[in-house]
Amino acid sequence: MSLNRFAEAEAAFQAGRRDEGKSLTARQLEADPDAPAAVYRNFGAMLIRDRDYAQAEQVGRRAVERHARDPELWNILGVALRRLKRYPEAVDALEKAARLSPRSDAIQQNLGNVFNDARDARAIKVFSQLVRNAPSNAEHQRQLGRAHWFTRDFDKAIQRLNLAARLKPDMVDAWLDLSAASADARGPVEGLEALDRGLKACPGEARLQEARLSMLRRSGRMREAEQQMLDMLKVTPDAAWLHFQLGGALTDYDRIRANEHFRRAIELAPDNVDYRITYAESLGRDRTGDEGGNLEAAYRTMVEVLDKAELTPGNLKVIYELLVRVADYDRLEALGSFSKVGRTWAEAGRHTALMAHLARVKTAEDRLELVEQHRIWGRLADAAAARRPITHPAPRAPGGKIRVGYMSSDLRGHPVAYFALPLLEHYDRNRFEVFCYSWYQGEEDPTQKQIAQWVDGFRWHKDITDREAAQLIADDNLDMLFELGATTHMNKLSVMSYRPAPRQASWVGYPHSAGPETIDYLVLDPWMNPPDPRLVIEKPLLLAHTWYAMGERAFREQPAVDPVAPVERNGYVTFGTANNPYKYTRETVTAWARAVAGTPGSKFMFVRPEGTTPTFTANIRAVFEGQGVSGDRVVFETVRGRHLPFYNQMDISLDTFPQTGGTTTCESLWMGVPVVARVGDAVFERMSYSILNNVGLGDLVGKTTDEYVDIAVRLAADPARIGELRRTLRDRLGASPLRDARGFSTDWYAMVERAMADPVRK
Repeated sequence: MSLNRFAEAEAAFQAGRRDEGKSLTARQLEADPDAPAAVYRNFGAMLIRDRDYAQAEQVGRRAVERHARDPELWNILGVALRRLKRYPEAVDALEKAARLSPRSDAIQQNLGNVFNDARDARAIKVFSQLVRNAPSNAEHQRQLGRAHWFTRDFDKAIQRLNLAARLKPDMVDAWLDLSAASADARGPVEGLEALDRGLKACPGEARLQEARLSMLRRSGRMREAEQQMLDMLKVTPDAAWLHFQLGGALTDYDRIRANEHFRRAIELAPDNVDYRITYAESLGRDRTGDEGGNLEAAYRTMVEVLDKAELTPGNLKVIYELLVRVADYDRLEALGSFSKVGRTWAEAGRHTALMAHLARVKTAEDRLELVEQHRIWGRLADAAAARRPITHPAPRAPGGKIRVGYMSSDLRGHPVAYFALPLLEHYDRNRFEVFCYSWYQGEEDPTQKQIAQWVDGFRWHKDITDREAAQLIADDNLDMLFELGATTHMNKLSVMSYRPAPRQASWVGYPHSAGPETIDYLVLDPWMNPPDPRLVIEKPLLLAHTWYAMGERAFREQPAVDPVAPVERNGYVTFGTANNPYKYTRETVTAWARAVAGTPGSKFMFVRPEGTTPTFTANIRAVFEGQGVSGDRVVFETVRGRHLPFYNQMDISLDTFPQTGGTTTCESLWMGVPVVARVGDAVFERMSYSILNNVGLGDLVGKTTDEYVDIAVRLAADPARIGELRRTLRDRLGASPLRDARGFSTDWYAMVERAMADPVRK
């Protein structure tokens, strides 16, 4: 076939009409598929350069069908498939290319790149051979370093990456990889040192400056990062990446300013999808002004770029959480299976995302899979800490007081603090010393100030790395450390992997095993202890009666209970919930709708700030309407914080499942509103079960969804019992272990003493 048939396309290219030339070439290849290999090679390479990988793959496949012995065509196909992240197919194509041209370093490099992208250890063999062939090739040294990094062989990785940077000091990617690998191996201080060296070699390089600011944030030095960025913006006020990084630094302590900088970054770089996803996350967390409107704006911002967003672990977390909050269950289910989504987060070290995954459990296999996901993250955290061990002081003399520590950034006006207060106020100071550790980024509030006055030591540090925090705790020479927050906002679960105390336990902030093997115990009560021991990684450390107790300061609001139940004055039952939508599932909302459908004239009330979010309200009403409940029977009371008075408008609180309520269940009972719950096997499925049994209402707990709905409908048909519970529940709660703060503290410290008899794990 003559190349003259492509003369028109060639003329368009020479005239600078690139798009026209590509279109003409594609049409000619469709008409004349037996074109020479050179045409396919040139066109495929052009498509790769233009990042049109989907078309490059199509052209490549047609090319190798007709020129199966051409290694360069197989190479082009392999590169296109790599860029499409179809790694097994890319490997197959590139291995065929390598067999046809075994001496081609370019093909071998592309094959090694695919292995590195897929985190496949075969990359080491490929790049080792390339380095032997050309030891002064900086890119080959860098890729070999990356291969060792991805297989967690950090010493070899850092050695190779250092060599790459020496061979080619202006190779920005080598400095970036060296910084990231050094931080993984030895912490952010080492990562910063590598970036400082890189900036000396490449002064003013924007990518290195951006990475350095990110590393400052990673090391907890938010305010230092903020000041540096403000200084840099004076010189380059229109640098999109600077506004983006500054927004990220400000999110924990100045959301309004953070969002201003995110918006400016998007104005300057409107096509940057990651900027929009991060801005959507920040908007979704914005509690200022119209919270429901902020959430709607976050959702719309995310949906606009959803089809373009790469599902990196970080983007997947943001998208997942926003879809959950607005009850967009169709899009949520399209993101991937329970196993795929959870392992994506776990393998990337994103424990915070796993909290949103608890409520997605459906089967016994899911529960065990969730445990394994936490183990995966825990192994990464423990291995990272082992590479950078802390020091420990000499043991204290025997016979002294038992020294107990509590680590949480929620030791302030927060539900975690309200449950912890009995332990901080009512401990025997002749037998125990108590220390608290907080990394809270905000300002001191009255609750934190009170706690600091009660305990023997309150260590509060805003800007501190995990390792520095672990060393701070170790220096206090504790006997036992409790973490109360896992990786919820502003907490530092990874501190536990450094084992700053000889005995370590988790409690209250996260209703699941955290993952690290360095956590010895999970504090539970007899009701919450799972029937299947495989569902707890740590050793269960059992309290006598209840998982927590509520002292006099347990509720920020102190509204009176209206002695007249709503059903007694309205003539119809009002079901409701104040639980966070991250605990909702389609099955949960459907069960609520079934209860309303089974109770003539009843209504359902959501006491949530999402009530002004149009997408949330529309999606929720659609589920209810699917069960025959008209939209006007679903009521939204929009409030955050000051929500307890709304329980005076609610007859029955329907709990979430599989992840049940905790704080909300206690609040509901305290306000005279009975809670109907469903119990499952895992810890997070048993919190309301424990609370209700401790207050003598175990009959309101079902084992299946059908039982749950039946219990709700039967209770709704008994207005006399609803009224009796309305008038007596606060007293019943007060007479139960749930309100015995001093008794709970006594039980707690007796539990600590029992744990002290266990041998210390190394």
